[in-house]
Amino acid sequence: MDTRKKTVDLIVPCYNEGQSLARFFEETSAETAKMPDFDFRFIFVDDGSADETLDIISGFAQKYDNVEYISFSRNFGKEAGIYAGLKNSSGDYATIIDADLQHPPSMLAAMLRAVDAEGFDSCSARRVSREGEPKIKSFFARTFYKLINRMSDVDIVDGAVDFRMMTRQMVRAILELTEVQRFSKGIFAWVGFKTKWIEFHNIERFAGETKFSFWKLFKYALDGITAFTTAPLRFASFAGVAMSILSFVLIIYELIKTMVFGSQAPGYPSTFIMLLLLGGLMLLSCGILGEYLARMYMETKRRPIYVEKQSSFAHDDDRR
Repeated sequence: MDTRKKTVDLIVPCYNEGQSLARFFEETSAETAKMPDFDFRFIFVDDGSADETLDIISGFAQKYDNVEYISFSRNFGKEAGIYAGLKNSSGDYATIIDADLQHPPSMLAAMLRAVDAEGFDSCSARRVSREGEPKIKSFFARTFYKLINRMSDVDIVDGAVDFRMMTRQMVRAILELTEVQRFSKGIFAWVGFKTKWIEFHNIERFAGETKFSFWKLFKYALDGITAFTTAPLRFASFAGVAMSILSFVLIIYELIKTMVFGSQAPGYPSTFIMLLLLGGLMLLSCGILGEYLARMYMETKRRPIYVEKQSSFAHDDDRR
């Protein structure tokens, strides 16, 4: 009979989280201590922080046997941090959790029960309220989820956050997707597997400021749309067909009008408006094509998702 304890890796992406790390580690360790039948390991990923984050997590690694860390050579983004943590994890289950305590560690027990006892491949948190968040940000977030779910073949749950526990099988499937421009929410949905959703209310950060400005969130949403749907390309095609039909109708109209009423002075305002409309549609279509081509260009470079500068893991220097 196998008496080995199952292992759970807690992957913690960090970017300038020095003010939160001690409190996060204390509260999360207290929660894991309530589950003695499992062995928990922390994998901190320093995403090129400029504060004391690296010093703190390296101190944790020296003091505690269940702590490992990776540090990037610069800021590569949270998506790269998630990928690095999953790539270096080896536990039976892997969990992504933020260090700012907006992901409640108290939910770990319910997540573990879902994947270990209830037969789910994944258990993810879904935020059902956005108290404390700017209304304009909440509006655009909800609009994004509605838009991408209408255009994409995968179902991305509104309010889904990165706080998620997964089986080893699901982690292996995610690591098969090695694109550089990653959109994890879409990747989690694309690989499939049976997921249980746990709802929670929004919690304000324990300390520090959010790392996602409105512009960064906009680019993140754009990455998600271009990564999981070609609907914008179809829109450009449909717009071109619609304008061609409209142009043909206008030609017929002008011919009939000339035959009935004779030649008339050209309508400068209508011509000007049509030129602006056509020019705008052509520029929009070129912009959509450019977004997809730019992403294809970046992927063909085959650059690593991150560059590791320092780590507590024992592995080859060329590992990425």
